Amino acid sequence: MPEGKFDAPRVALNRIYTRTGDTGETHLAGGQRVAKDSVRIECYGTVDELNAFVGMACVTSAQPLPELAAILRRVQHELFNLGSILATRPEDVHPKQARITLAEVERLEQEIDRMNAELAPLRSFVLPGGSRLNAELHACRTICRRAERLAVALAREEQIPGEVIQYLNRLSDAFFVWSRWANHALGVPEVLWEPNQAASGKRDA
Repeated sequence: MPEGKFDAPRVALNRIYTRTGDTGETHLAGGQRVAKDSVRIECYGTVDELNAFVGMACVTSAQPLPELAAILRRVQHELFNLGSILATRPEDVHPKQARITLAEVERLEQEIDRMNAELAPLRSFVLPGGSRLNAELHACRTICRRAERLAVALAREEQIPGEVIQYLNRLSDAFFVWSRWANHALGVPEVLWEPNQAASGKRDA
């Protein structure tokens, strides 16, 4: 684990298109050319997708639930750090390069425990809905699970830090708790799964 703060980013985006990806390849942080559908690219691309959805949930929560919005904003920075380390092969990682550490995992665990303590025990599975924010957080949860599955697949092929999978696993749990907490804080009932609400369950006997 790196000591102290991470290096500040050194980025200069003067041109948006370069034409270098027109052959279906892109480059990692170390300069290696890899196929755009490789597991590593799929993995950090899904983390990027997740970050976009977290941004939507952050905007939605800003006015009614600023405490949650602040947490989600922090998670956006953490996901970008996660993408940085996934875009870098182990031999190219700089000691002060942005990454995910156990501190981020532990912070999520603390927030899960604290917010879950305010919620009633579940007596049924829940469905996304009740509020827009709840649905957006459930979308974040499912994308996070996909990122986690891709990270597991990548770890079978290449070396990645163990904290990557730990963080994604904990984060998906956090999204579930945050989705429930959002409806609780907004005073909106949860949408419970009722098997007989399906078309077959409503047919006349």
